[in-house]
Amino acid sequence: MSDVSVSQDGPRGMITLKGDLADLSSAVTSATGCAMPGRRAMTQAQGRAVAWMAPDEVLILCDHAEVGNLVMQLSDALVDQTHLAVDVSDARALFTLDGPGAREVLARLSPTDQRGLEPGEMRRTRMAQVPAAVWFNSSTQAQVICFRSVATYMHDILHAATRSTMLTGQS
Repeated sequence: MSDVSVSQDGPRGMITLKGDLADLSSAVTSATGCAMPGRRAMTQAQGRAVAWMAPDEVLILCDHAEVGNLVMQLSDALVDQTHLAVDVSDARALFTLDGPGAREVLARLSPTDQRGLEPGEMRRTRMAQVPAAVWFNSSTQAQVICFRSVATYMHDILHAATRSTMLTGQS
């Protein structure tokens, strides 16, 4: 029996915001209450999070019900800036891994070294052949985002990776 549980989370609001991040910073902070994250980082405040995804892209996580208002607020604030603010909530799936072996489970599926990934950091990687983003909420709880079109596959491989008689380093 594994010491890691895997669950697919319910609907979560997700907004992709693209543009020059320096130009977007003030609008992001005003709309979300979160500071603009640095490279491979995530900031959180008031039940929202902003995750660095690329040099010109952040992902905003929020309550599903507030996505429309946040997209409008961002678009209004950035009317004079070249940007893209789009609701991607229905295009993504979010999973939570909970337990002391969460890093080992992710290491079985991803080529990245999860040992150095601290809470507040975000990594884009792949799980088996699926693009994904990973972050830790604590030393034993990780979250994984993938495209909804591959959510069933992600669910299956995450569960398969937890099935082991012994996780490495565990007795």
